[in-house]
Amino acid sequence: MRVLISGASGLVGTEVAKQLREQGHEPLRLVRRKATAPDEVEWNPTTGFIQPGIMETVDAVVNLAGATTGKIPWTENYKKEIVSSRLDSTRTLVKAMAEAKSRPEVLVSGSASGFYGDCGEQILGENSPKGTGFLSDLAHEWEQEALKAPTDVRVVLARTTMVMSRKLGALGRLLPLIKLGIGGPLGSGKQWWAWISLPDEAAAIIHLIKTPSAKGAFNLTAPEPATCGQIVAALAKDMRRPSLLAVPTFALKLLIGEAAVELLLCSQNMSADRLLKSGFKFTHPTLQSASAWVTQPD
Repeated sequence: MRVLISGASGLVGTEVAKQLREQGHEPLRLVRRKATAPDEVEWNPTTGFIQPGIMETVDAVVNLAGATTGKIPWTENYKKEIVSSRLDSTRTLVKAMAEAKSRPEVLVSGSASGFYGDCGEQILGENSPKGTGFLSDLAHEWEQEALKAPTDVRVVLARTTMVMSRKLGALGRLLPLIKLGIGGPLGSGKQWWAWISLPDEAAAIIHLIKTPSAKGAFNLTAPEPATCGQIVAALAKDMRRPSLLAVPTFALKLLIGEAAVELLLCSQNMSADRLLKSGFKFTHPTLQSASAWVTQPD
């Protein structure tokens, strides 16, 4: 397969391209400059430009482009950038598909667990309703743009959760603190944190590309649920460090503001049933296996 990837320089996009190459496929990386390598394709989603004719040469598109939500604080200007970076990218890809004489078979477009909002103890399947808040509105708008793809393109909405990796992503700031012995639960620590390992995240995206029956929303989350406190404790145990210093809710809200409430303190107990029923096999299905992989030396 030839697979066109937006957001290919990011954590997940890099891993998707790596796994595709290992399987003998050809990933093409969208870049916002002149293409300088055979696997690069020029585009500018801000202006809606993409290399003419590219859609007629690829089998699948993976849309992961978007400004990180992990950049703190969320100023009003930065929130606008978070939204526009996702919507502009998706619109550019969908428009190019609509104009192509022959089209890719599938679009796997990014979304996020934020779609559901803060749901306490409720178990969240793909049919659970949209929640409230900035991230919920963002995910909903992002999905709606992807669903405007031509009807002969199969659209998969990848509702990504916290991606556990060794260096970057959601644990990028937490792991160094745990290594120093000063990491602990955030807030009460009882909030559910949906999670998935980086290898499983990329493998799930590729699996959904290859599965003709896969259509619509999929929760990309591990089958074993865990709370914030359980995740921190598992990582600390594997690093042989204490995890006793909880960060109070008021401190998180004071230091981080709105992002603390929506990223760190909200509770999302997401179900992986739909992904499992599609035939996907996890490499790290349990928190123990994922934590052991994260804390292994490279």
